[in-house]
Amino acid sequence: MDPQSPNPPGVLPIRVYYEDTDAGGVVYYANYLKFFERGRTEWLRALGMDQRALAAQERVIFVVRRADVAYHRPARLDDRIRVHTAVTDIGASTLLFAQEARRDEELLATAGIQVCAVHPETFKPVRMTPPIRNLLEKARN
Repeated sequence: MDPQSPNPPGVLPIRVYYEDTDAGGVVYYANYLKFFERGRTEWLRALGMDQRALAAQERVIFVVRRADVAYHRPARLDDRIRVHTAVTDIGASTLLFAQEARRDEELLATAGIQVCAVHPETFKPVRMTPPIRNLLEKARN
């Protein structure tokens, strides 16, 4: 990732809206999970993975299996933050994402999110197909 680029790969800019905040004007803690979800979705989209096409053609969807979030500093109404997304581990049916929310260089929240590839009807884990796995491996490097 080139941090000097206005929107480098794996970085999603987000504006904090009133609906994202609590009564004190601070981003409600659970909304970081929404921000991180958007970051992962856009990261996959940048790789050329359309999640509807994955479900229809490859019979694979990704679901969150585990989320570990740490909160460091508050984001507030009208802040511009960036969600940084990277894959740190690829298993047979799982991916581990490392994500950060930052306001400029200030670290706001970090997350380790494990997702699992499952069949869209049974929700049972499935191995990622070689084309999906190869694309993910290339993006990790």
